[in-house]
Amino acid sequence: MTHVGAISQAIAAEVQKVIIGKPHVIDNVLVNILSNGNLLFEDYPGLAKTLMTNTFADALGCDFKRVQFTPDLLPADITGTNIYDAKKGEFTFKPGPLFCNLLLADEINRAPPKTQAALLEAMQEKQVTIGTVTHKLPAPFIVMATQNPVEQEGTYPLPEAQLDRFMFKMSVGYPDRADEDEILRRRISRGKDAVDVDVITDPQRVIAMQQACEDVYVDPALRMYMVEIVSRTREDPRVLVGASPRGSQALLKTSRAAAALRGRDFVTPDDIKAVSELALAHRIILKPEHQIKGLESGEVIQGILREVPVPTV
Repeated sequence: MTHVGAISQAIAAEVQKVIIGKPHVIDNVLVNILSNGNLLFEDYPGLAKTLMTNTFADALGCDFKRVQFTPDLLPADITGTNIYDAKKGEFTFKPGPLFCNLLLADEINRAPPKTQAALLEAMQEKQVTIGTVTHKLPAPFIVMATQNPVEQEGTYPLPEAQLDRFMFKMSVGYPDRADEDEILRRRISRGKDAVDVDVITDPQRVIAMQQACEDVYVDPALRMYMVEIVSRTREDPRVLVGASPRGSQALLKTSRAAAALRGRDFVTPDDIKAVSELALAHRIILKPEHQIKGLESGEVIQGILREVPVPTV
């Protein structure tokens, strides 16, 4: 796993040229990529969500597309459609922006449910079906979506079934004063908005890194530790709907990726703890009375992590 860790650290270093003061966020995005999962950023405008996605695409050497989700966006606008070719006298498929390695679905909750649903097959099955024909998406294929947590007028909240397709849900957060000053200093120094990013790897190597994570060893005791964490989300009296087996699989995949990111070929309890909130909080639904009190799903996950005995392996 040392080569996975080394390449990952090189990618992180390249992204940190652009994204200042957020090494933990960059590491979590890398864990998501190594897990071959989709990522949902929920945060305020201007916090470099789009810039981070674009920078990762450049460093990974991957084909990047951005779609601005709007109320009038149709499913065919992102998946593509069959167009009649008068010369050939037949319909030919014209791929949409979904056919790329890294898709930024910007402000995903501004599109109507029908368009949001068009992403479900792509996110889960890595393919798109148009009519009766199924088209495979390029590998790797990762969706990074954004949504604003405060501007809810004219939006369509993502249903639980679609939230469950995201491996991680996370935020970037505001920079502190020193980091914001560094952002301005670097902008003055380079004399332009754009930042030059070196290509560190390529799509085929990204696929190889993802495959290498399958060889990361998980002790049976740690497997049961994951099961216990997920099971308790279903038993907690404050929770209406707990995490599904897709949640436990997300915990497995991301903890393996977290270990590989650190150059290890085995998972530790700390790897599982590090990814639990990001992988599970958006998969549970709190009872209305606790939502009204302001309880956050992440607090429930953190409470479960404190209560579940950590195995010694």
